Amino acid sequence: MTKRTQLAQEYYSAFATGDRGFFEEHLADTFTFSAPPDPHLDRAGYFERCWPGAGTGQTFNFIRLIEVGEEVILTYEARQPNGETGRNTEILTFEGDKLIRAEVYFGWKVT
Repeated sequence: MTKRTQLAQEYYSAFATGDRGFFEEHLADTFTFSAPPDPHLDRAGYFERCWPGAGTGQTFNFIRLIEVGEEVILTYEARQPNGETGRNTEILTFEGDKLIRAEVYFGWKVT
């Protein structure tokens, strides 16, 4: 496992536990987040729109973690506390140890 793929996994762990301090430390000031319902959110927009879902006890099972240059491409299955599971693919772009961009491509529910 590379440093970036490990750091990518730590982002999801921090999200699951609601560790905002981790995100405050590791998101670049110029961070952008895009997902189908929320394209091109800035850092503040990410915390406003996405952060309320953090710390709800979800778990992430990584299906793939691929590092290509400054990017980590990953697919995961996320299990919610109510048992619902969904699969997504994301592309995380780093500048050093800071996350500068996250692109989310929604998948489907896993049964």
